[in-house]
This record gives sequence, C-alpha cells and structure tokens, in this order.
Amino acid sequence: MKKKDNVISENYLERIPMRPEGIPWSTDDKGIVTLDIANRGVFNRIAQKFFHKPKVTHVHLDETGSFVWPLLDGEKNIIELGKMVKQRYGEKAEPLYPRLAKFFQVLDSYHFLKWRDLR
Repeated sequence: MKKKDNVISENYLERIPMRPEGIPWSTDDKGIVTLDIANRGVFNRIAQKFFHKPKVTHVHLDETGSFVWPLLDGEKNIIELGKMVKQRYGEKAEPLYPRLAKFFQVLDSYHFLKWRDLR
C-alpha cells in the first residue's frame, strides 16, 4: 500500500468550531435556532427567476443543535461542548459524541461553520 503524504493526525473532538460572521440567525420563543442562508450565485438567480426558489433559505436546527449553536464562540472544543450538552440533556443526549461529531460534519459540509486553526 502507498503511504499518504501530508496526513494530519488530529482528534476530531479536539477541534474548535466557530459560527461564521456572514450567517444571520435568530431564536424563536421555544428556543429553536433558525439560520438564514442567502442563495447567491448565477445558478441560484436562475432558479429564483424561473423556478420561484427563495432568495433566503431558513434552516431550523433541532433542540440539541439550537442549544449548541449559541455556544460556538471559537473557544470551546467539541469535548467541552459535549459536557455542556450532557449536563443539560443527560441520558437523552446519548450517544453523545457520535451525534455531536455528525452534527458538526453536516454543518461543515454546508459551510455553516468555521474551525479555529490550532497551529
């Protein structure tokens, strides 16, 4: 087998997530966070004009995500956030770290968060 070059070895749970500045968000009276994502670009403009797609997409987070989102200050890593979730939700949060890791992977795949560089 060929050895991969430039492999960065890090524990995913030690990464520090941050909210990007360009994503407006709000909280409703039940505490659910809604992200307002602007649909920009040529293809989105075409879809808006011809297929009546919205200019802004509203992404509603679940209860746990709504608890975690305001805590993304660029200071706490996923392990620390997990401890806070565990304290708030107890056994309801289990399996805690696999769920949190998947939550952050999904947010990252849509570019809804940034990671603080630890180097």
